[in-house]
Order: sequence, then C-alpha cells, then structure tokens
Amino acid sequence: MRQKVIAGNWKMHKTNPEAIRLVTQLRKYMEKTPPRKTRVIVCPPFTALSVVNEAIKGSKIQLGAQNMFWEEEGAFTGEISPRMIKSTGAKYVIIGHSERRRYFKEDEHTINRKIHLALKNKLKVIHCIGETLEEREQNLTQDIIINQIEWGLKNITPEQMKNIIIAYEPVWAIGTGKTATPEQAQEVHAFVREMLNTIIGQNVGDRVTILYGGSVKPENAAGLLAQPDVDGALVGGACLEARSFFKIIQASEQV
Repeated sequence: MRQKVIAGNWKMHKTNPEAIRLVTQLRKYMEKTPPRKTRVIVCPPFTALSVVNEAIKGSKIQLGAQNMFWEEEGAFTGEISPRMIKSTGAKYVIIGHSERRRYFKEDEHTINRKIHLALKNKLKVIHCIGETLEEREQNLTQDIIINQIEWGLKNITPEQMKNIIIAYEPVWAIGTGKTATPEQAQEVHAFVREMLNTIIGQNVGDRVTILYGGSVKPENAAGLLAQPDVDGALVGGACLEARSFFKIIQASEQV
C-alpha cells in the first residue's frame, strides 16, 4: 500500500525567523495530533534549510529543497549543488517544477540530468510534471505527460524509482485559484501510472507515489485525496500558514 505524502513548497517565501515560527507551530499541531499514515515534507527556500532542519529535529517533519543544479560543483554563480543540500539535513529535492520550466526555461534534458545527480547523491526526488491550459484545451495532456516521463526519466531504472515521487501539477491550476476536479486529477494520475508501467516497466507505476499539486486547500483536499490514484499533495500557498497546512495533513489522515 502506498503511503500518503503531503509536501509543502514554500517557494520564495519566509525569512529565517518566519520559517522557524512556521515549522515550530506546525510541529506543535503534529505533536498534539500525530499523523499516523502520512509522510510530511516541508521545502523552504535554500536560505532557511539549515534553520528549519534544526527546528524540526526529533519531529515527524522531513526536509526538502526546491531545486538544485545539475553539476556537483564548479563556477556556477548562484547555484546550489546536491551535496550542499544534503549538508543542511534535507533528504528531498523538487525537480522540474512548472515555475522552473516557465521562468528559467528548464527542459526535460536539464531535468533528467538533475534527477540522475540527485539520486547519485542519495536525495529523494519529487519530480513535477503537468500541462498548461493551452495544452489541455488542445487535448494534448496525455502527449505532454508521455514526453515528460519518457525524457525526464530517461535511463532511470525501476530500482531508482523507489526514490522518486511524481507530482502532477496542472499548470493552469497553480496559483490561479482553479483546481482540477477530483475526477480530472484521478484520470491523469491513472494515466501516469499506466505510462510508468509502460515506459519504466516492472509495474513501477503501481508502487510509485503520485501527488497532486495545483491550488490544494483545506476545502478541497479531502475530495482530491480520496481518489484511488492520488497519493498526496504538493501544496503551495496553503502551506505558508501552519493551521491550513495541518488541515490538509488531517484530510490525508482521514481518507
């Protein structure tokens, strides 16, 4: 049985003092009502990784980064390597988020290089895939998903897939207030599983955790998480306040 995962992507929010306050409050909620079947991950900005790691020590909260570079080290001003991420205590890294694709022109080749290097450095990957509104309206959702899996996960083995979480994030539902219906999310998640089985093989798709990301809020979380192929959520805005994020964790527990 696949474990539920609720991951919070803080994006470019929270100074170090704000980050400590947020996770300290989240920790209090989780200690009062401990989640028993949900893995909880927070992904603050690079600048807050170390202080958040200190604040969550001894708790059930796990730490992730939002991005990384595709080389181990070198003259790459402003970039962060997987070794640097690991040194902060983080165990996860988000790769291929739609905002990285949109604003920084990351393509599947770049994403694939990052995934391989992250796995080499023993980081677990949250690999983001998803279509734009224009692509959806042109009925290209499945074509986009196939391309992102084929090339983003090129030369990834079934064994390596044990350390990869897929996050389906319809780009048209990120930060727009729009949300895929539970039925729309389920349809794409089931297709992703089918394609993972076809492209990677060995029934990998049946075992991989697939998260939904796209304006997940306490109000809609239960309906999304109740779908058989939705294993959790990659949460954006709603993770920036401890109570709303914890309500999503509680929704996961009640499914």
